[in-house]
Amino acid sequence: MAANAKKNDDRSTPPPLPEPLAVPVADSHTHLDMQSGTPAEGLARAASVGVTTVVQVGCDVPGSQWAADLAAEYEQVHAAVALHPNEAPRIFLGDPDSWSGQRRTPGGRAALDAALAEIDRLAALPHVLAVGETGLDYFRTGPEGVDLQKESFRRHIEIAKRHGKALVIHDREAHEDVIAVLLEEGAPERTVFHCYSGDAAMARTCAEHGWYLSFAGPVTYKANHPLREALTATPLDRVLIETDAPFLTPHPYRGRPNAPYLIPVTLRAMAAHLALGEDELATAIAANTARAFGY
Repeated sequence: MAANAKKNDDRSTPPPLPEPLAVPVADSHTHLDMQSGTPAEGLARAASVGVTTVVQVGCDVPGSQWAADLAAEYEQVHAAVALHPNEAPRIFLGDPDSWSGQRRTPGGRAALDAALAEIDRLAALPHVLAVGETGLDYFRTGPEGVDLQKESFRRHIEIAKRHGKALVIHDREAHEDVIAVLLEEGAPERTVFHCYSGDAAMARTCAEHGWYLSFAGPVTYKANHPLREALTATPLDRVLIETDAPFLTPHPYRGRPNAPYLIPVTLRAMAAHLALGEDELATAIAANTARAFGY
């Protein structure tokens, strides 16, 4: 019992602060609303180790409004607003198993249109710099939701282009279809693949189109050789970094709570793999993130 309690305590204990980066960088994708403590506390911890900017990402209408409000309050926060790929089918078809935490009845076309209208409204705000995370997710949503996901994705692309905002892609087990939709619709000038999970060949395809690839904690996991090969294949001027916190905590803290202050752990692992100095990589990532999100 004592050993099990200790193990559980370890998994719930936040990792220690890493050594600060000499060159400040941005966490290009985080969810402060899902993390413990206040946003002010999370931002202060991040800044103390050289993570001076974060992109707060919304996954539904309330979360997107929260992101926009936070970005209006804090200069170092930029907002991205969207319906997550899994959210669109839940709005239209309902959520009988309450996976989202909100047991919902089917809302149909009217509910989906109303939600997308709210995302459109938020995307017009000056402190909202991106539309996302949007895309396709074939892991969580079954076949009945695929067409709704694609429709939602296409409408987010149109919103991003009309407002001149970056597009943030969520792509889970849907690589070919995500790229197909982007090419059919015409990707926005600034397109970011959040938590990139494709292989090196896909990374080269993305590079050909000028898309940015954002790498998260999984690039540090021992078994993820194909992901590190993808990092190698990505031009340095298209590499971003993120936490996707509170998810995807980097090695050696996998399974414990993630937060923006752990960006240096992932960055140092990426620099070692690329045989670059951490300052050189941080300088490139800082410039890339500002260019990708337009700040």
